[in-house]
Parts: sequence; structure tokens; C-alpha cells
Amino acid sequence: MLKKAFFTNSSGILCSRIFGFLRDIFTAHILGAGMFSDIFFAAFKFPNLFRRIFGEGAFVQSFLPSLIATKRKGIFIVATFFIFVCVILLLSLLVWWFSGFFTRILAYGFDDTKFELTRPIVVINFWYLELVFITTFFSSLLQYKNVFWVSAYNTALLNIFMILSLFLARNKEGMEIVYFLSYGVLCGGIAQILIHFYPLYQKRFLKLFYIGLKDLYLLITKRAKSNIKLAYEKSIKGFFAQFFPALLGSSTAQIAAFLDTILASFLVSGSISYLYYANRIFQLPLAIFAIAISTALFPTIAKAIKNHQEQKARELLKNTFWFLLIALAICVCGGIMLKNEIIFILFERGNFLRQDTLTTANVFALYLLGLLPFGLAKIFSLWLYAHKKQGKAAKISAISLGTSFIISVILMQFFALYGLALASSIGGFVLFALTIKQFGLKEFKAILLFKKAWFILIGILAVEIIILKIFLMFYSL
Repeated sequence: MLKKAFFTNSSGILCSRIFGFLRDIFTAHILGAGMFSDIFFAAFKFPNLFRRIFGEGAFVQSFLPSLIATKRKGIFIVATFFIFVCVILLLSLLVWWFSGFFTRILAYGFDDTKFELTRPIVVINFWYLELVFITTFFSSLLQYKNVFWVSAYNTALLNIFMILSLFLARNKEGMEIVYFLSYGVLCGGIAQILIHFYPLYQKRFLKLFYIGLKDLYLLITKRAKSNIKLAYEKSIKGFFAQFFPALLGSSTAQIAAFLDTILASFLVSGSISYLYYANRIFQLPLAIFAIAISTALFPTIAKAIKNHQEQKARELLKNTFWFLLIALAICVCGGIMLKNEIIFILFERGNFLRQDTLTTANVFALYLLGLLPFGLAKIFSLWLYAHKKQGKAAKISAISLGTSFIISVILMQFFALYGLALASSIGGFVLFALTIKQFGLKEFKAILLFKKAWFILIGILAVEIIILKIFLMFYSL
């Protein structure tokens, strides 16, 4: 089941990222790396940040343990859904009403002209946040029933609609393209929701929704039985006690990239775009391997720990660690050696010039330094979430983010956007070290004492380096 879930998740993420790269290629070709691309990427940062936080951990890691534990699943599902939908709707209305304030948060360094152009784009893109929550909520329900393909593949729909919007806007100018792209985001969000309905119907969640609505109505009208009220209060309080720490604990890499965008707005035009393009490629191996396997592993780990099967959970964690270490190490080595060629093949065309390629490649290499710690920290953080130690995970993330931000502010004075990328990777190492400390140094040492895996890792990396060296002798940028 775990292998099937992992391959379903990784293949779906790969499909989504392929369409995502096609989207980025179109974006680079049509918008290039300048003022208009900076405007869109800055505006899209908020909803994209929450998409990754919700979709790649925070919500699921809090929601699933609470759903597994509660005896009144219907009312818990319905109540959680309506609470989040109403809160996000209110937040979206605040962004619409105070668009200037929120735009300043996203792009504090923009000049007045660029700032005024960005304001309406921020409002349009923020409405996607409501759509992405509904998508994540439905996906979490299906994951509870071990249905992973919908959550794995639905993100491709967002990228497809953004590509279609770019295609329709290919003969437009400047801000018109940005508006087309922003409305494409909303259309993609609606499509992501719609793809969930049939699987939800198949797994009889619509019936569960109906039961939950009835229980919630009885609760609101104060006609619910005491056992319903007690189960509701216990499950909701338990969920939110875990959710808010998990929100910070599972999103360090995403928040670090978000902070980089704000700091990059003070640098030369195009800096936000360089960071965006480089981070997009960095996220590919992180998603295909680390996020895919942690998504598949978490329900199994959570159920094993709930059933007091700690040894089974540790063995799963050990096998996952070595698979992930080898896979990510291959990506880091290959990515750094082929950084120029990767960016050249993906982006250098149209308004994306050779200097843009070289700058983005260097940023990409610096981001890759943090791939191993960010990826490996994800699977060890599952241990904390399954033991309901979201508070510990949040504290670790806060320290990591604080360290990364301070180092970013210092390094950007000397190395501009390169300093931002390097600081992000340093934050990843801090995150990993603190996570391992909470997991247990003795237990981690036991995982490392696996000689066969070390020989495999060293052998694979040696062969990879030799092959790539030979390849670069005949072709290099």
C-alpha cells in the first residue's frame, strides 16, 4: 500500500510539475524576467504559499489524526469545512478592502508605479486561497480512504489553465498578460475542486456530509445529544491545538521563499523572477521524493503509533530515510553540475536572455545546497506530528526561519539575491539538526549505521559524477 501510494503521489506530482515547467517556460518566453513578471510573481506569492502549506502538510498532518480519533466523523468534517471557508472568505474580503496594505507586505520595495499596478493583481490572485483550501480539504478526506491520485494529479489542472491563459494572451502587452494569467489561476482552482466530486461520491462522503449537517444543525439549535456535543468539542479543540503549530512546522521552506521575495523587492528589477524560476526547479525533487513519500507515509505512521506499534513505525522511517537520502543526493549532485544547462534548456528563449540564465543557474545551485536537509527533515517531522508534538515542530521551524531571515538580511548586503538563496539553505540545515535532536540522536545514529546503504550511496554518486564529467567535456554552456 505504501509503495503504491508513493508512486501514485510521485507520478502525479511529476505530471503536475511537467505542466508547471511548461507554464514557466511560457511565462519566461512571454513575460521574461522584468517588471511585469515581478508583479505577477509577487501577487501570486500569497496564494501559492498557502497552497503549498495546506496541500503539502500542515492541514493534512493535523486533520487526519483528529479524523482517525473522533467517533463523530460527520460533524467534525462539516464543522471544520465551514470554519475554514468562512475565515478564508473574511480574509479575502479584507485583502480586497485593504489591498494597499497587503500589497506593501508582499512587495515593500516596489516603487509607486509598480506598486499601483500590483494592487489589483494581488486581490485577484488572493481569491484562489479559498479555492485551494476546498481542494485540500476534499483531498484530505480521500487520503483518509487511501485514495491519493486526486490530490496527486489535481495541481496539474492549475498549471494547464495558466498555460491556456498565457496562450490566449500571447499577442497582448504587459499588464494585459498579467490579468489573463491571474484569471487563469482562478479557473484552475475551480477545476481542481470539481475533479474531487466523483471520488467523494464513490467513497460515500456525500452521505457523511449529510449526517454531519444534521448533527451540526441539532448542535446549533441546542437539540443535540450530549455525546454528540462532547465528541464535537473534543475533536475540534484537538484539531486546532495541532493545526496552528503544524502550520508553521511544515512550511519552513515555503515561508523562507516567501520572505526571500519580500527582501528581493529591494534589489534590482528581475531579482524576484530569478528567485522564482530557481525555486521552482528546486521544488521539483523536493515534491517528487520528499513530499510524495511523506504524504504516503503519514497515515501509516500515525495509525501504527496510535496502535502502539512503535517498532514498525521506526522501521518504516529507516527505510524511507535511506531511499530519500540516495534520491535527493543524486538530484543535488546532478543539479549543481548541470545548473547552467538545466536553466538554458528550460527557460532561455524569447525575453529570457543568456545573462538571465547564468544568474538563475547560480541561484538554483545555492538553493540545492538545502535540498537534503529540507527533504529529510520532512520525514522526521512526521514522527513529531504522529505523536501530536506539533508545538515542538513549530518551535523548531520558528528558530530555523529566524536564523534564515537574519542571515538573509546580512548576506544580501554583500551577495544580493545569491545571499538570499544561500541563507535559505543554511536555514534548512538548522531545521534538520533541530528536528533530529527532537527525534532522538541515539535513534538517528541507529538509522545511520547501515553499511550496505552507505556503499550504495557512495557508488551511485561516484558513477554519476564520472558520467556527468564526460558529458560536460562534450557539451557545456
